[in-house]
Amino acid sequence: MKFIVLAVLIAVASASSYKPADPKYEEPTYPAQPYSFGYDVKDKETYTDFEHAEKADGKVTSGSYRVDLPDGRKQTVKYTADDKGYNADVQFEGEAQYPEYTPPKYAKASPYTPVYSSPVYNAPAYAGLSFPAYKTPSTYPAFPIV
Repeated sequence: MKFIVLAVLIAVASASSYKPADPKYEEPTYPAQPYSFGYDVKDKETYTDFEHAEKADGKVTSGSYRVDLPDGRKQTVKYTADDKGYNADVQFEGEAQYPEYTPPKYAKASPYTPVYSSPVYNAPAYAGLSFPAYKTPSTYPAFPIV
Protein backbone atom coordinates (compact mmCIF):
# COMPACT_ATOMS: atom_id res chain seq x y z
CA MET A 1 0.00 0.00 0.00
CA LYS A 2 2.82 2.39 0.89
CA PHE A 3 4.45 1.55 -2.42
CA ILE A 4 1.28 2.55 -4.37
CA VAL A 5 0.99 5.87 -2.51
CA LEU A 6 4.66 6.58 -3.09
CA ALA A 7 4.32 5.74 -6.80
CA VAL A 8 1.30 8.05 -7.14
CA LEU A 9 3.15 10.91 -5.42
CA ILE A 10 6.16 10.48 -7.71
CA ALA A 11 3.89 10.40 -10.79
CA VAL A 12 2.06 13.58 -9.71
CA ALA A 13 5.32 15.39 -8.92
CA SER A 14 6.93 14.46 -12.21
CA ALA A 15 3.78 15.36 -14.19
CA SER A 16 3.58 18.84 -12.64
CA SER A 17 7.23 19.59 -13.42
CA TYR A 18 6.95 18.42 -17.04
CA LYS A 19 6.97 21.30 -19.51
CA PRO A 20 6.98 20.56 -23.22
CA ALA A 21 9.66 22.33 -25.23
CA ASP A 22 8.37 25.36 -27.15
CA PRO A 23 8.70 24.49 -30.81
CA LYS A 24 10.20 27.42 -32.69
CA TYR A 25 9.03 27.83 -36.25
CA GLU A 26 11.74 28.91 -38.61
CA GLU A 27 10.90 30.14 -42.08
CA PRO A 28 12.80 28.05 -44.61
CA THR A 29 15.26 30.01 -46.68
CA TYR A 30 15.96 29.15 -50.26
CA PRO A 31 18.85 30.36 -52.37
CA ALA A 32 17.96 32.94 -55.00
CA GLN A 33 17.28 31.44 -58.41
CA PRO A 34 18.31 33.13 -61.66
CA TYR A 35 15.50 33.90 -64.11
CA SER A 36 14.57 36.09 -67.04
CA PHE A 37 11.32 36.95 -68.77
CA GLY A 38 9.89 39.43 -71.23
CA TYR A 39 6.62 40.24 -72.92
CA ASP A 40 5.04 42.95 -75.02
CA VAL A 41 1.48 43.81 -76.00
CA LYS A 42 0.35 45.86 -78.97
CA ASP A 43 -3.38 45.95 -79.64
CA LYS A 44 -4.47 48.54 -82.22
CA GLU A 45 -8.14 48.11 -81.44
CA THR A 46 -7.83 49.16 -77.80
CA TYR A 47 -4.69 51.35 -78.27
CA THR A 48 -2.82 49.18 -75.77
CA ASP A 49 0.95 49.25 -76.26
CA PHE A 50 3.47 48.24 -73.57
CA GLU A 51 6.41 45.91 -72.94
CA HIS A 52 8.35 44.58 -69.96
CA ALA A 53 11.60 42.59 -69.63
CA GLU A 54 13.49 41.51 -66.51
CA LYS A 55 16.40 39.25 -65.57
CA ALA A 56 18.06 38.26 -62.31
CA ASP A 57 21.25 36.38 -61.49
CA GLY A 58 20.38 35.75 -57.83
CA LYS A 59 22.00 38.92 -56.51
CA VAL A 60 21.03 41.71 -58.90
CA THR A 61 17.71 42.13 -60.66
CA SER A 62 17.56 44.43 -63.66
CA GLY A 63 14.93 45.22 -66.21
CA SER A 64 12.93 47.79 -68.10
CA TYR A 65 9.38 48.53 -69.11
CA ARG A 66 7.72 50.91 -71.54
CA VAL A 67 4.15 52.12 -71.65
CA ASP A 68 2.16 54.62 -73.72
CA LEU A 69 0.63 57.22 -71.43
CA PRO A 70 -2.87 58.67 -71.98
CA ASP A 71 -1.42 62.15 -72.63
CA GLY A 72 0.44 60.88 -75.74
CA ARG A 73 3.92 60.42 -74.23
CA LYS A 74 5.90 57.20 -73.90
CA GLN A 75 7.37 56.37 -70.51
CA THR A 76 10.44 54.13 -70.31
CA VAL A 77 11.80 52.89 -66.97
CA LYS A 78 15.13 51.07 -66.62
CA TYR A 79 15.78 49.72 -63.14
CA THR A 80 18.14 47.65 -61.02
CA ALA A 81 17.50 46.17 -57.60
CA ASP A 82 20.20 44.71 -55.33
CA ASP A 83 21.23 44.69 -51.69
CA LYS A 84 21.76 48.49 -51.89
CA GLY A 85 18.13 49.15 -52.91
CA TYR A 86 16.01 49.93 -55.96
CA ASN A 87 17.34 52.39 -58.55
CA ALA A 88 15.18 53.52 -61.45
CA ASP A 89 15.87 55.73 -64.44
CA VAL A 90 12.58 57.16 -65.75
CA GLN A 91 12.48 58.82 -69.17
CA PHE A 92 9.65 60.34 -71.18
CA GLU A 93 9.42 60.68 -74.97
CA GLY A 94 7.19 63.22 -76.63
CA GLU A 95 5.17 66.14 -75.34
CA ALA A 96 2.06 65.87 -73.20
CA GLN A 97 -1.06 66.84 -75.13
CA TYR A 98 -4.35 67.81 -73.56
CA PRO A 99 -6.85 68.51 -76.34
CA GLU A 100 -9.83 70.67 -75.45
CA TYR A 101 -12.92 68.70 -74.57
CA THR A 102 -15.78 68.85 -77.06
CA PRO A 103 -19.01 67.14 -76.12
CA PRO A 104 -20.09 64.41 -78.52
CA LYS A 105 -22.70 65.28 -81.12
CA TYR A 106 -25.55 62.86 -81.23
CA ALA A 107 -27.25 62.01 -84.50
CA LYS A 108 -31.00 62.34 -84.91
CA ALA A 109 -33.00 59.26 -84.13
CA SER A 110 -33.70 57.18 -87.18
CA PRO A 111 -37.30 56.40 -88.14
CA TYR A 112 -36.63 52.86 -87.03
CA THR A 113 -35.76 53.89 -83.48
CA PRO A 114 -38.68 52.92 -81.26
CA VAL A 115 -40.39 55.74 -79.40
CA TYR A 116 -41.32 54.86 -75.87
CA SER A 117 -44.30 56.39 -74.11
CA SER A 118 -45.94 55.83 -70.77
CA PRO A 119 -47.88 52.60 -70.57
CA VAL A 120 -51.65 52.83 -70.62
CA TYR A 121 -53.62 50.55 -68.34
CA ASN A 122 -57.25 49.87 -69.17
CA ALA A 123 -59.67 48.47 -66.64
CA PRO A 124 -60.30 44.78 -67.27
CA ALA A 125 -63.58 44.04 -69.02
CA TYR A 126 -65.68 41.39 -67.34
CA ALA A 127 -68.02 40.48 -70.17
CA GLY A 128 -71.04 38.50 -69.16
CA LEU A 129 -70.33 38.62 -65.43
CA SER A 130 -72.67 40.19 -62.93
CA PHE A 131 -71.75 41.05 -59.39
CA PRO A 132 -74.28 41.37 -56.58
CA ALA A 133 -74.85 44.89 -55.39
CA TYR A 134 -74.11 45.72 -51.77
CA LYS A 135 -77.19 46.82 -49.84
CA THR A 136 -76.95 48.72 -46.58
CA PRO A 137 -79.16 47.08 -43.92
CA SER A 138 -82.03 49.24 -42.74
CA THR A 139 -81.86 48.00 -39.15
CA TYR A 140 -78.98 46.78 -37.09
CA PRO A 141 -79.28 43.71 -34.90
CA ALA A 142 -79.60 44.43 -31.22
CA PHE A 143 -76.73 43.35 -29.00
CA PRO A 144 -77.35 42.67 -25.37
CA ILE A 145 -75.67 45.11 -23.00
CA VAL A 146 -73.60 43.28 -20.48
